[in-house]
Amino acid sequence: MTEFLIHNAWIVPILPLIGGICAAVGGRWLKGNSHFPVVAGIGLAFVASLFLLLGEAGHAQPTPLGWIEVAGLTIPFQFRVDGLTTMMLSMVTFVASLVAIFASGYMAGDPGYPRFFAVFGMFVSSMAGLVLSSNFALTYVFWEGVGVCSYLLVGFWHSKPSAAAAAKKAFLVNRVGDFGFAIGLFWLWSVTKNHDLSYDAVFDATNLATIGHGALLGITLLFFWAATAKSAQVPLYVWLPDAMEGPTPVSALIHAATMVTAGVYLIARSTPMVVLVPEVQATVSVIGCITALLAALIALTQNDLKRVMAYSTVSQLGYMFMGLGAGIGGLASFAVVGAMFHLFTHAFFKALLFLASGSVMHSMGGVIDMRRFSGLRKKMPITCITFAIGAAALMGIFPFAGFWSKDEILAALKLASHESEGLKGFYPEIYIAVYWTAIVTAALTAFYTGRAFFMTFWGEEKLPSPHDPEADPAEDAAHGHGHDDGHAHEIGHESPPLMWIPLAILAVCAFGIGGLLGPTGLFAHHVEHTPGLAEIEGAAHHEFDYATAIISSAGALIALAVSYLFYGRKSTIPAQLAERFRPAYLASLNKFYVDEIYAMVILGPLKFLVATAAFFDTVVVDNLVLAAAWIPRLFGRYVLAPFQNGLVQFYAAVTALSVAGLLFVFMWLSLS
Repeated sequence: MTEFLIHNAWIVPILPLIGGICAAVGGRWLKGNSHFPVVAGIGLAFVASLFLLLGEAGHAQPTPLGWIEVAGLTIPFQFRVDGLTTMMLSMVTFVASLVAIFASGYMAGDPGYPRFFAVFGMFVSSMAGLVLSSNFALTYVFWEGVGVCSYLLVGFWHSKPSAAAAAKKAFLVNRVGDFGFAIGLFWLWSVTKNHDLSYDAVFDATNLATIGHGALLGITLLFFWAATAKSAQVPLYVWLPDAMEGPTPVSALIHAATMVTAGVYLIARSTPMVVLVPEVQATVSVIGCITALLAALIALTQNDLKRVMAYSTVSQLGYMFMGLGAGIGGLASFAVVGAMFHLFTHAFFKALLFLASGSVMHSMGGVIDMRRFSGLRKKMPITCITFAIGAAALMGIFPFAGFWSKDEILAALKLASHESEGLKGFYPEIYIAVYWTAIVTAALTAFYTGRAFFMTFWGEEKLPSPHDPEADPAEDAAHGHGHDDGHAHEIGHESPPLMWIPLAILAVCAFGIGGLLGPTGLFAHHVEHTPGLAEIEGAAHHEFDYATAIISSAGALIALAVSYLFYGRKSTIPAQLAERFRPAYLASLNKFYVDEIYAMVILGPLKFLVATAAFFDTVVVDNLVLAAAWIPRLFGRYVLAPFQNGLVQFYAAVTALSVAGLLFVFMWLSLS
């Protein structure tokens, strides 16, 4: 079975696609059962991915299908199966299947139910195709497919202005990054031997040796530019928090397993190139560090539970890039494994946290402002416990999953500060600063996660009104609280089994999967033998860094205790601190005015340019065109029209004069 799947890996992305097509075509008849083909397709794709994960040895590339063959450019439609691919596939399909099951309960009653699951299946299919691609060109195709599907899902409630605006923002910001990917792709094609864009050909040592340092620098920076958009890094992270306007299951899918991990995957897959350019590695690490810290500082003051989780995702993605950028010297394999391990564990506990947030929103009738409710642990015990497990994993508390993966990244950063000492033009202080910033960010993560938990589930019980004006009408209607049926719906109830069972499964993973795969070396052993990574010098196995683990864990526990003192019981300290440090508080609350700065510095000049172009088009160009039309019109009206008077004798006279004139001209020409 495994051998068959290895040589027919196309089955994995095709199954969710078939499910999505069935939901789209048969939605009129399936209606409330439109999720069945999609859940079945993704579930079967997970089973196939599991066979590949357990049976994969080395790597295999099934027989290619003809795709692009023009002017000496040959790009096959071909998938590959290796350690990195099978790890990503199993994670994507497993998390997506649980999110789909949750969504079948959460989205029940929504008039766009079939459309939601149709795009959902296509989204998962695109992500599976992306991680299976055997060449950069095919990766780019599925990269764009993921972007289009995310646009459709974020803007699912397109009648809601904020959702439509968020979808456009996500689409346009990602187009900025995708332009960098396209330019990098063309550049790579121009310098690669035989113009072969397959991973094996590009990463061949002979080929890499022929590519100049400048070309490698430019290509890898362009790829990283694309990754900053897809994986929401500074300066292109601004689309991801606004993506919360989509349905909560979409947030869980995008933030946990699919779209935002694509950029991290691209840089990890490109490691054989990136490792040759230490300047790019340092850039990746520093940008990841800035992103992680900035997002954590913003999350400290947000009151929307989903938005807190959104900025948490941005921050954790920054951790992954910090890890990817720490692979200098002999640390390449170790750093990549650490970053991908955090990507892997993060998918489980972040999907859990988003779905638990959706469960809270479902219970609160569409309200997600944490100031509007509290003390939900008795009303929603299962959601409370599962959220607490996800929160502990996000904080990096032992022995939860996040502890093992986060500390791998911190250890890589610490070792990178020593490795960089021998590199020309490098300063160990760069990685030392990144390391300590990551430690501080870990403490901030524990604080804002604890704040979210205590504000939601601790303290005195407080519930919003059934018709709370703060409720999101779209989300409210999606789970049955928005229907005006003449009576108030129950507020403050545990979600049905169809929703809390996926939470329980993800909670088990968030608790134990890190300890199962990390200390045992199973994850590292699986990923480090990926072709391209295996040939890089440097082992992925290093001694566990107890000092780093103790420091980061102590910081997280202290921050958690402080969050309890501030929000786990009645306290005026947060209000006092907000008043005393009001400028800093307002800066964090308003997301450091990044959107406003972008609007002034980028959107303002662009709008002025568009207005100028529109004025030139309507006033100058249109009038020139109209003038060209007016000239023959005036000529006809004032020159030719007088001759069209309807008098036969006038026409005869004109004809005679014309003939006489022509005869005169001919005679004059003959005499001359």
